[in-house]
Amino acid sequence: MHSQTRRRFLATTGITFGAIGSATTGATTSTERFVVDSTSVEDSSSVEVIHRLDPIGVSVVRASENAVDSIGAAYAADAGGTYDRPTAPAGVTGASADALADSASLYDYQWDKHSQQIETVHQRTRGEGTRVAIVDSGVAAGHPDLDGAVNAELSKNFTEDDYGAPGPYAGSHGTHVAGIVAADGDVLGSAPETELVDCRVFTPNDERGLFAFLGDVLAAVVYSAEIGCEAANLSLGAYLPRQELGSFWGKAMNRTTTYAAQQGTVLAHAAGNTATDLQHDGPYVDTSMAARGLCVSSTGPVAFEPGAAPDEPFYTPAFYTNYGTNAIDLAAPGGNVTEDGDVYDGVLNCVADPEFDDDGEYLGATYGHDWFQGTSMAAPQVASAVALLASVDAQDNANRRMSTLRRVADVPATHDKPFYGSGYLDTLAAIDD
Repeated sequence: MHSQTRRRFLATTGITFGAIGSATTGATTSTERFVVDSTSVEDSSSVEVIHRLDPIGVSVVRASENAVDSIGAAYAADAGGTYDRPTAPAGVTGASADALADSASLYDYQWDKHSQQIETVHQRTRGEGTRVAIVDSGVAAGHPDLDGAVNAELSKNFTEDDYGAPGPYAGSHGTHVAGIVAADGDVLGSAPETELVDCRVFTPNDERGLFAFLGDVLAAVVYSAEIGCEAANLSLGAYLPRQELGSFWGKAMNRTTTYAAQQGTVLAHAAGNTATDLQHDGPYVDTSMAARGLCVSSTGPVAFEPGAAPDEPFYTPAFYTNYGTNAIDLAAPGGNVTEDGDVYDGVLNCVADPEFDDDGEYLGATYGHDWFQGTSMAAPQVASAVALLASVDAQDNANRRMSTLRRVADVPATHDKPFYGSGYLDTLAAIDD
């Protein structure tokens, strides 16, 4: 009954998932890019190696299928998806943010940080000595609230475009996610002393829209583990029918996640924003590779105002969040949307709106702050918690950190377990455990 109510709400509000911090909204398989079960592939006139992923024994190549077949190794077509630029409802940017700050600090509107008691957490740790990869649309290292947070030397562009990294080249999504982790200015991140690495997998100005290949995501995860990230955040939220990917994809993803875990990197994944029961609604495969990481659903208040109790608490499942008894590991603050579009129920953090000329040349970005909603905003709350745990106990490993987060989380008595997995994220309890 509850899920039917949620779906009716989706149908009647007319809200699109691009407007609530979602990620992939469609998918396609490539006829010229393939993931091959070999690292001995060489560049030739018929095969171009895009990524050679030695730790997992896989290469991503550009070639005809005949050329790939002649290699004599198992392979699968690379799969890709598009997403809309996230556009939050009537948010705070530029002068509007200054006007709001006259009566209250922006931190007063960060209910997500209040719910995690982040100011108390920061009395013990601010994430010092840790590193988090943001596998996303690009991070605006120049945003004032991210000043000094991004390691530009380690940041990397995994796409085939020429825009580089770091930078918000494919929209504000990655910058907002990064701010949730490590902002330290007008808005606050959960782990403001952690080092961020921009691993960009989405490309702008593509005829398909804002586009990412899963082969690039595999490469970004492997790289994040290679450079010693305590966490990699994947606010991708994608899932595809199993038959569209084939069995080799499962093997490649399993190798990738196993390698990340062995290297001590926790993968935090957005569960997706289509109000789908991932346990029962279809034969889906989780393309965000959450099987060995933490798959995160989204919660948010209803009718939040600073200094007042909301109509529904912070741990209320968001109407759009995906769920599922064995699919979700944790729930975390991702933002809600009321029927009248109350912006304060979203998650407030950094934005960077990129600008391009008619030829696609990047002209710069406009920096500000805004509210987004989505499991994309929930996952980095968990990635931040992993970094904070690593900061207080560098000798711990990825599995124990995930176990700690699960153990201290509780499922609210008034809500259903399929929305929470082990429970609602409790960052302070994890640090004190």
